[in-house]
Amino acid sequence: MSLITNVMDHSLDDGYAEAAARRKSEGEGGLPKTLRAKLGLAAGLVLTALVVTVGAAQARVTAPVVAKERQELIDRIDSETADADKLESTVDTLRDDVSARQRAALKSSGGSAEADLVGLLSGATAVHGPGVKLVVNDAKEAGGGGDGSNPRETSDFSDTGRVRDRDMQRVVNGLWASGAEAISVNGQRLTALSAIRAAGDAILVDNRPLVPPYTVLAVGNGERLSTGFQNSADGLYLHALEESYGIRATISTEGDVRLPAAPSVTVRTAQPKSEKTEKGTS
Repeated sequence: MSLITNVMDHSLDDGYAEAAARRKSEGEGGLPKTLRAKLGLAAGLVLTALVVTVGAAQARVTAPVVAKERQELIDRIDSETADADKLESTVDTLRDDVSARQRAALKSSGGSAEADLVGLLSGATAVHGPGVKLVVNDAKEAGGGGDGSNPRETSDFSDTGRVRDRDMQRVVNGLWASGAEAISVNGQRLTALSAIRAAGDAILVDNRPLVPPYTVLAVGNGERLSTGFQNSADGLYLHALEESYGIRATISTEGDVRLPAAPSVTVRTAQPKSEKTEKGTS
């Protein structure tokens, strides 16, 4: 009877009782591990859903404000651009009027053909005559260099299919060397004080940004100018860019090209040599 009584009173092994007591003392008692994991996952999902809901609500509230500020900025840019265009148009009109008055004053004071020639060569007056039209454009897929040797000099720019400022410098210098008497790039008349520079990927001519394609007009003997440029080192350089980087260029002779006057020709240092100076130094 004592054995039966002992089995009834101690139906579980003492080891189970000790393990249960140990887990309870360590704070792991109560719920099974699987149930605790499920509850933790559910709590995490609820918290994530709460964060997403709050974020979406905040975004919905702030979206109209951001859109309004963006539209106000766009409207301001458009307005300022329109004002700048009007001012530029006014400046061009006044500049043309000043040039006309200068020419009239020269004629009334006995201006000679030499003075007209000086104005023509300096870019102060509009010109027209036979010449060439050279159009230079980026590659169709600008962004990757060719497999050929690199004809460009080392610079901070990566060699891509984009036309660079140094490319246009060589084109213009090649035309001058081939006999061009007057040159313009995208309507910008070049003078002895003109500069072709870069600002990022944009090309600036006298600080005015240009966009491709770049149309270069040059006054001179059309056939001779075209042949001389294409056979020159700068013409061969442009041909190498076509072959290696896909840059597009076309040149054609024109019976009459018209070039505008330069926006402004301001001389700050040079002075004309007077007769008194000539006598004093002789």
